[in-house]
Amino acid sequence: MSKILDGYLYTKEDEWIKVEDGIGTVGITDHAQDSLSDIVYLELPNEGDFFGIGETFGVVESVKAAADLYMPVSGDVTAVNEALIDTPEQVNSEPYDAWMIKVKLSELSELDDLMDAAAYTAFCEERE
Repeated sequence: MSKILDGYLYTKEDEWIKVEDGIGTVGITDHAQDSLSDIVYLELPNEGDFFGIGETFGVVESVKAAADLYMPVSGDVTAVNEALIDTPEQVNSEPYDAWMIKVKLSELSELDDLMDAAAYTAFCEERE
C-alpha cells in the first residue's frame, strides 16, 4: 500500500496539496510515483503563471509513461522547485518532500472538493 499522509489533501488525479497561510504546496502522491515507476523528466510552469482548478500545469515522464500534472486548486504559481527539474528521481524516493510548485490560492472553498487522507486511501483501494 502506498504511503498516504494526514494533513495533506488529495485529488483523484493523484496530486497532493498542503496548505499553510493561503499558500498551497503541490506534488504527486506516493501512489502516482509508484504507478509511473522511474521518473526521468519534469516539465513545470513558470513563477507567476495562473492556473484554474483542474488545468494542466506540467508533465511528469517516467521510463513507462508520461502523465499530465493537474492543478488541485486555482491560483498563481509563487514558487517552482527548480532543483527537482535536475533531479526528478527525488519524486520517486520522497514524493511528499519533492514538491513541484507553490501556489497562492484564489478560492479557499475549492479545498472542500479534495479528499483527506482517509478518503484518498479508500479511493486508492477501490482502484486496485
